[in-house]
Amino acid sequence: MSKKLLALSLFWRTFVLLALLLAGGVFAWTQTFRALEFEPRAVQAAQQIASLVNLARSALRSSDGINRVALIKSMSNQASVKLAPREPQDKWVPYEVDRFSKAIGSGLRSQLGPDTLVASSVNGVPGLWVGFSIEKDPYWLQTDRGSVGPMAISTLSVWVGIALLATILGSATIARLINQPLRDLSFAASRIREGEFESHLDETTLTSEVRAVNMGFNRMARELAKVEADRAVMLAGISHDLRTPLARLRLEAEMSVHDEEAKSNMAQDIEQLDAIIDKFMDYARPGDVKMVPVRLSDLVEREAAAFRDPSEIRIQIRVAPDIKVLADPIELGRVLQNLFENARRYGRSEDTGITRVQVTYARTGRWVILSVRDFGSGVDPEKLGQLTTPFFRGDAARTAATGAGLGLAIVEKSIQRMGGAFELTNANDGGLLIHLRLRRAPT
Repeated sequence: MSKKLLALSLFWRTFVLLALLLAGGVFAWTQTFRALEFEPRAVQAAQQIASLVNLARSALRSSDGINRVALIKSMSNQASVKLAPREPQDKWVPYEVDRFSKAIGSGLRSQLGPDTLVASSVNGVPGLWVGFSIEKDPYWLQTDRGSVGPMAISTLSVWVGIALLATILGSATIARLINQPLRDLSFAASRIREGEFESHLDETTLTSEVRAVNMGFNRMARELAKVEADRAVMLAGISHDLRTPLARLRLEAEMSVHDEEAKSNMAQDIEQLDAIIDKFMDYARPGDVKMVPVRLSDLVEREAAAFRDPSEIRIQIRVAPDIKVLADPIELGRVLQNLFENARRYGRSEDTGITRVQVTYARTGRWVILSVRDFGSGVDPEKLGQLTTPFFRGDAARTAATGAGLGLAIVEKSIQRMGGAFELTNANDGGLLIHLRLRRAPT
């Protein structure tokens, strides 16, 4: 079976687009907030540190030498702010390494003077160190570096995470609400495809466009139901009206025609017309099916038994006896009849004139794939897609086809009614290969 392309449902497409849009908005607002918060926080931090330095300056200027030493020792015992003399041999690391620290350093120099030093550590001790002078005496003032930084990344990450979670949940809710009417419409369309023409889409919804679509769809479903009922009655009448004169013709031919060859030809023509009527009725049959577990090997053997004429067709069956599928046995039997008849008509070997058919199976998950293959000349690849079109027959002159061109159309329609899938392809080494995907019956 050919692999289907991965399709993204409308719900997930809407959800992803909404989530990307809202997440982009959250990211943009976060960056905007950081940009707006950056400068005021830097200015505020510089003002606070400058105020501490100015207070320290005032206290040191108003003290004599002995009191200065006592003041420095008392401030050194503080946890948040410390004061220490600055020695020429002190080793310090510049504080200004990024945009925020450079803004603080610039603000401090503008308020304390251009000779102000700003360090991130002095003699291996981390912190925010500000170097200043009183007359000719240099000092260091140390503060907690964490108290003057930008908003903590952890705090910002928590709020951004909360915003993204709310974005995902909101996107899922909005996508579900947007796609609910389309999901209902898709479900109703699938029921009509399966032959159920009752549609009760909501015609009172507040959204005007959805309301108009639902009203039109319900009206279309009612019209289709009426057309289907009229068609069934018409075809039943046509079948009855045609079979009555055909029966009279058969009787008249048997009694009035004395030429045996002519009588045989007339009987064959009448049988062909009767078979064509049967095909019409099969194609127009209502879509109700009764799904039950069916032993696949028994059904295939039963239908193949009617085609066991070795001078015309030879069927080889390789289906395990324990394989069961969910299907309507009558409908699936009709499918196999059409496939064997199609192979008998069109799959003859050019050498022997005998059709050789091979029936195999494969398990794949919850599906069973039944393959029916003949060893004829196959079909023109350009015509493969048309073989299930009603009344289409590929190369009828070469194959001397006398059917109605409905066999494979009936097969496809029946398989769809049973919830399966049907595929046609040419085998690599010649012949037509047909795959029937059927649901596996629970064990």
